[in-house]
Amino acid sequence: MKLLIDRGIKTSFLMVVLCLTVVVSVARSQPRAPINQAIDARVISVGDGDTLNVRNASGQSVTVRLACIDAPERNQPGGQESARRLSELLSRGTAVKVVAVDKDRYGRTVGVVFRGRNINQQLVQEGQAWVYEEYLNNCPSSASDLRQAQNAARQQGRGLWAQANPCAPWDYRKGQCAPASPPAQQAGCDSSYPDVCIPPAPPDLNCGDVPHRRFRVVGPDPHGFDRDKDGIGCER
Repeated sequence: MKLLIDRGIKTSFLMVVLCLTVVVSVARSQPRAPINQAIDARVISVGDGDTLNVRNASGQSVTVRLACIDAPERNQPGGQESARRLSELLSRGTAVKVVAVDKDRYGRTVGVVFRGRNINQQLVQEGQAWVYEEYLNNCPSSASDLRQAQNAARQQGRGLWAQANPCAPWDYRKGQCAPASPPAQQAGCDSSYPDVCIPPAPPDLNCGDVPHRRFRVVGPDPHGFDRDKDGIGCER
């Protein structure tokens, strides 16, 4: 009996070691980009508002987590819009430069992506992502610019800052976001614009009359904010 128990313990131990080996191997299978060196790549796909897959010059697929910013989760308010905007900025086949600053626990390359300009910073400037203060030391040369971009986006009510009570993604992942009534359910807000509070017509309003940009549009759109009928109002 003791022999059978000992064999069972050994078998369980070997299974644990095997599982750990597989996890480590998967993490190591991601090509390691040289830290603080720019690599040329082309976009394969966008995962969400702060993650994408690129192909480097050697033909290897690399998963890139945008450094120093944190976009809303896909099932979080603003998450779908953030992912859509990154897909617009970096469509499939787009040539980019990636400056790797770290490697995360999932084996992803953490980096700053450039397409003529700093894409990480542009997302923050448009209110599509938060500055990730916890990891901002990875971006010493752009930390001040990122903070300024976030302050401007907040003051002008862009993107996620148009929400009545925006919740940081790191708090959302911990379940620490307090439920809030959608703006469209508040008095005097038109239901065609569920994520922001815009009064119904009349009078007719133009994009220059409201502080919000790139907000979701559903239903009749009485003010005609969504001219190209893609579900996003006042895109410029």
